[in-house]
Amino acid sequence: MPGRSKEQSAKYLFSFVAIGALLLGISSSTHAQTEVTLLVPNPFRGSLDKLVPGFETKTGYKLKVTYGRGMGTRQQVARGEFFDVSILLPPYPEALASGNVDPKSATTLASLTLALGVKKGAPKPDISTPAALKQALLAAKTIAYVDPTVGSDGFATRDALQKLGLLDLIGSKTKLAANAGLVANFVINGEADVCIFYLNEMGNPGLDIVARLPKQFATPVEVVAFISTHVADAKAAKALVDYLSSSEAEAAYKKDGLEPAH
Repeated sequence: MPGRSKEQSAKYLFSFVAIGALLLGISSSTHAQTEVTLLVPNPFRGSLDKLVPGFETKTGYKLKVTYGRGMGTRQQVARGEFFDVSILLPPYPEALASGNVDPKSATTLASLTLALGVKKGAPKPDISTPAALKQALLAAKTIAYVDPTVGSDGFATRDALQKLGLLDLIGSKTKLAANAGLVANFVINGEADVCIFYLNEMGNPGLDIVARLPKQFATPVEVVAFISTHVADAKAAKALVDYLSSSEAEAAYKKDGLEPAH
């Protein structure tokens, strides 16, 4: 009898340990398979792509990213398309008014800044002062930038030109395109003398970066993350926003030419 009792105890203990291990495995597997959906505007894509592996490795969550144009992403949120976390570029009153994102969750990740570019090897104009910048733009035969009705960098460029008092003066010699890549091609192909768009997107080998535009005219565009009011897993969404605003992420933003939030 005593021998049988010990054998039974061992069996019970083994069963208990096995069940515990199974439950732990199920819990870990469920955590690892939790998918966080994220909406990202194209100007932020380069930095985000580099951060995805780090987030998934550190948290165990999977990240499903949808990219879109700056203005288009705001409209997606306003229409009610669901994403656990949405990264938006201002202005986004319709997105906030829709009630689909929590205003209190707003977290500024970084800022995008406008820069002037020329064809690789071409003379770089002086834009170190407001007067010099105006002269450089007035002297250019053709200026290329993103269509303000399509991209946020185009909207920011138009605003900067208006503050400089040049919007109407150079209107006849501007070339607009749907994205920064096409704008760069105008300069590379000789169809424009200079181009203006976000610094972090000026990695085209056919371009030389002249400099950032002065901040008094070209206000940096904040990149802001919001958590959905219908979030599937609030803990996972918060973990993503925390990672995207971490010192590790900020180092990546700075390397890519963005201005970190802190």
